[in-house]
Amino acid sequence: MNDFYDKFTNRTRFDEHADAISTHLDERYKSDEITVFHEMVSPDIHLDVYFIQSEQHSFNILLTSGMSTLEMTVPSTVENPDDYKFAELMVLVPKSITFGQVTGENPNDWIIDMLKESARFPHHYDTWLAIGHTLQATSDMQPYADNTNFTGVVILPSASFDEDFTTVAFGDQVINIYSVFPLYADEISYKITNGYSSFFDKLVTKDASDIFNYDRKSLLN
Repeated sequence: MNDFYDKFTNRTRFDEHADAISTHLDERYKSDEITVFHEMVSPDIHLDVYFIQSEQHSFNILLTSGMSTLEMTVPSTVENPDDYKFAELMVLVPKSITFGQVTGENPNDWIIDMLKESARFPHHYDTWLAIGHTLQATSDMQPYADNTNFTGVVILPSASFDEDFTTVAFGDQVINIYSVFPLYADEISYKITNGYSSFFDKLVTKDASDIFNYDRKSLLN
């Protein structure tokens, strides 16, 4: 257990990135459009989630704040690795989806948990997340919750926002905001077998929306 805590306490932290995300949102939305789901206990990094309900959009936004507290471990073989060290994750949800004030009291709260688990993954496993990467909820492809069949996610570029929103500049550092797209087990298997380009072609062919949909059909159907 001590090794677990040492893994995070001995690393350089960029707590100022949380302020950069807050400023980024304040410049674009009214204060009464922004709610924060504060994390009460944080064994590794403090990870909050913004819930943005703006009249500007036909959807609402869930956005992490805290993933970029630590650098991700980007391979040196990646071109311009400094451009990928910091990231936050978001999911767009329909206006009809609500969440509890305390995580776990609403059947939709697994979506927040999914975001936070995904955001913690690269720091727990000394790796990185970027466009095209996939994650599974469990090693045996069990769903995130009893009320969904989604078993993992793929990291995508946002289809609803341009770089003005998805890139947060802070000094000489860049925080990327990536979209998280929930996947079914067959879609994960297809992407792993055929690669991101083939999977992305399926997204385009099916004209898949980046707004979360409980009833979405598999891209392979």
